[in-house]
Amino acid sequence: MSNERSRLLREPVEDVKLDKSYTVNELISVYDKIHGFMAGHLVRAVRIIEEGLNSSLRFIAFTGNLVATGLRGVFAQAIRNRLFNVVVTTCGAIDHDIARGFKAKYYKGFFEADDKYLRELEIHRLGNVYVPLESYGPVIERAVHSILEEITRSRVEWSIYELLWEIGKRIEDENSILRAAYEHRVPIIVPGWPDGAFGTALFTYSQVKELKINYFKDMAKIAELVFTNKGKSLALIIGGGISKHHVIWWSQFMEGLDYVVYVTTAVEYDGSLSGAHPREAISWGKIKPTGKHVVVYGDATIIVPLLLAKFLRKN
Repeated sequence: MSNERSRLLREPVEDVKLDKSYTVNELISVYDKIHGFMAGHLVRAVRIIEEGLNSSLRFIAFTGNLVATGLRGVFAQAIRNRLFNVVVTTCGAIDHDIARGFKAKYYKGFFEADDKYLRELEIHRLGNVYVPLESYGPVIERAVHSILEEITRSRVEWSIYELLWEIGKRIEDENSILRAAYEHRVPIIVPGWPDGAFGTALFTYSQVKELKINYFKDMAKIAELVFTNKGKSLALIIGGGISKHHVIWWSQFMEGLDYVVYVTTAVEYDGSLSGAHPREAISWGKIKPTGKHVVVYGDATIIVPLLLAKFLRKN
């Protein structure tokens, strides 16, 4: 009993003082001393990512709303810095990256805005980000149709990840996720590709000209990565929904992930996939019983820069 008690009471919580000169790394050390409550989880997440970056297969998954924020540049930077070699995301992420990659502007706004008034002004609201109507659907459709017009001259059947490389090739923006993925041949897997302006643009083009989307090629790409992986695997999963599930679903075919960090605001008591903890994924074989994992509760726009800062360098 006394030995067990001593084992549990090894590291005391420490009071801290702050200094305006602290680097992010020094701040993480401060969080380690604070420990309670998500501070300790944040520190553990940094350590899991640091160890997991030696893995041969490294997923990053995120939801589309985040690409409407300045976090878009961090995702592109993480791809360029080779932190991750597979991206799994939603159609909304592709929408926002294309729009902003082709010079559309998004603006700082307010959650408390009068949405009826914004509607009259033709301004969409995404949380506290304002998206002018002309910066979204029209610019995405024009860009996608123009690129399709060019590339379907040589062939009409495409996978989604190949199409996204072709689009990224034509974006001249270092903060573009698609551009970074094209440059480093990182596949972007979008299981819900029809669910947004990008998917609709593919559909409308197909109604007037020949275009075939072969999503089985995308499934074959992720299957190839999973089944040929002989080393360990890491996943940073930001948010929930289809992008989260797609990563852990495919991971069961390699007996589960080795290193996993979830960043979320969803709760688990309603049985949702978005709120499910890594321990639940262990029961499905999606995370190894020996895998290192943690959930960090908080806004991704605050948490992700703290998580990744020590691993990134300016391009």
